[in-house]
Amino acid sequence: MKFLRNLLAAILGCIIAFGILFVMFIVFASLVGSGEDTVTVRNNSVLVFQLEEPVKDYVGETEDPFGGLFTKAIGLDNIVEAIQVAKTDKKIKGISIEKNFLMAGLAQTQSIRKALEDFKESGKFIYAFSDFYTQKDYYLASVSDSVFLNPVGILDFKGLASEVLFYKDLQEKTGLQMEVIRHGKYKSAVEPYLSNEMSDANRTQIKELLTSLWGSIVDDISDGRNISAKDLNVIADTLGGRSPEYAKKSGLIDELAFFDEYKRKLRYAVNSDEEEKVPVIGLEDYIKYSKGRMRGSGKDKIAVIYAQGEIFYGEGTQETIGQGMINGAVLKASEDDKIKAIVLRVDSPGGSALASDIIWRELELAKANKPVVVSMGNVAASGGYYIAAGADKIYAEPTTVTGSIGVFGVIPNGNKLAGDIGINAEQVGTNANSVDYSFFEPMSEQFRVVVQEGVEQTYNTFLDRVSKGRGITAKEVDSIAQGRVWSGVEAEKIGLVDELGTLGDAIKGAAELAEISSYRIRKYPKFKSGFERFIEDMSSAKTELVQSVIKQEVGDEVYSVLEEVKKLSSEKQGVQARMPYHLNIK
Repeated sequence: MKFLRNLLAAILGCIIAFGILFVMFIVFASLVGSGEDTVTVRNNSVLVFQLEEPVKDYVGETEDPFGGLFTKAIGLDNIVEAIQVAKTDKKIKGISIEKNFLMAGLAQTQSIRKALEDFKESGKFIYAFSDFYTQKDYYLASVSDSVFLNPVGILDFKGLASEVLFYKDLQEKTGLQMEVIRHGKYKSAVEPYLSNEMSDANRTQIKELLTSLWGSIVDDISDGRNISAKDLNVIADTLGGRSPEYAKKSGLIDELAFFDEYKRKLRYAVNSDEEEKVPVIGLEDYIKYSKGRMRGSGKDKIAVIYAQGEIFYGEGTQETIGQGMINGAVLKASEDDKIKAIVLRVDSPGGSALASDIIWRELELAKANKPVVVSMGNVAASGGYYIAAGADKIYAEPTTVTGSIGVFGVIPNGNKLAGDIGINAEQVGTNANSVDYSFFEPMSEQFRVVVQEGVEQTYNTFLDRVSKGRGITAKEVDSIAQGRVWSGVEAEKIGLVDELGTLGDAIKGAAELAEISSYRIRKYPKFKSGFERFIEDMSSAKTELVQSVIKQEVGDEVYSVLEEVKKLSSEKQGVQARMPYHLNIK
């Protein structure tokens, strides 16, 4: 009886759960249906540029009416398109950048900033206000005609820094060791498991990378604020923006004002009466309004395929790159006669070397039919560079992190931990190498030699792909490889990329190679609908709840360490072509 009672309770629970989901579905449908075509733009409006969600290169395109309800990010492509539409929209008089806490990479921020620079050519104004400017927020705001700061606010302007954590002592204390096989003296993705301090080679590359990235940021701010790069570095060195008064005196901002005073400035800018409220429209609403207004013309098309996230062997998701999804998109674009060129937008620190090579091969096949151009986003390193190497032309942002041509393998070993807690493992096999590796036994030299051979073979294949793609010898590639990372500026100088430019520049370059002047854009891949993802995510809700509780208990920094260890131990399969470290620039 107890069993039947529990069974009936479980069945009833399932029925109730599905009933709730069905009601939610109906409610969402009515909400979406009632919200269609309701976005309007009034005359003399100000576009309020306030980014409250993380920025991704691409959040996907579906015919799903629920997409906006479930998406927790905003697409860079949508942001740039909205700015382009606003430039010629007679109802938009200017842009107000307000109280951002920008969750975007440096290259994404730079792309948005360039779009805003182009907007200013229309003669319309851009103002910026914040209670607190992070460096990235200020970098974006510096494009404005006038920058305002709360009189008791804060402006952070001190230069770039990065921190790398090392785990050698942790391994010795816990008995859980990471066995490392690598190629490349700069391949420092595994350095934290081999040492307690940073190597000179790693320190050199991080210093030079940060210096190059900072140089690009300073140059842009210099142009926007009419302050020399030399003076900006003095301001950073002396913390010349550490108080509102210092920030104004140094020229980083134009005026100290409370938000109500700032809104009065906006009224003056649109020639509105003192009593009138300035018509405003939020960025997300304007994105809905502007969608499709920059569609282009003609029968010809250019495919833009977005590859974003770490590279794993498999289908891939919105958050990760898999050969299944990417190759499917490449094949569709290659076989479509209306598509005259392919642009691959890459934002990836790399991952599986096998999956990277499979994607590289599909792009090589596509290149035989039509031009293939690569646009690099925040990061296109290791496997991210691997899949880009064969393109007819490669574009990178000045602040793109790229290169990192190197490979490694990391295998967890718990022999000491097992011994400490009283576990002994015995193996039985039929042949000499049938038992190749055990988590509970020390790694044999024979097994290490075999894995090292695989690493060397993958590295040489990587060199060959880059050599043929870039038209230089393998020896020349090796001299700039060894796992070292470069900024977009430096990558152009050494020949890893062809030009510095945005995704828009890459699309124009692809059109030139295809010899077409009028075209439309078709974006790939097509992701599952928001409602489908919601249903799938229900099954992982418990896991996410546990992760959330752990993060609250241990804090963000400790949790990030756990995530890195997890990535390098349990999630990676096979030899890796991955960026040399988690680059947390601040």
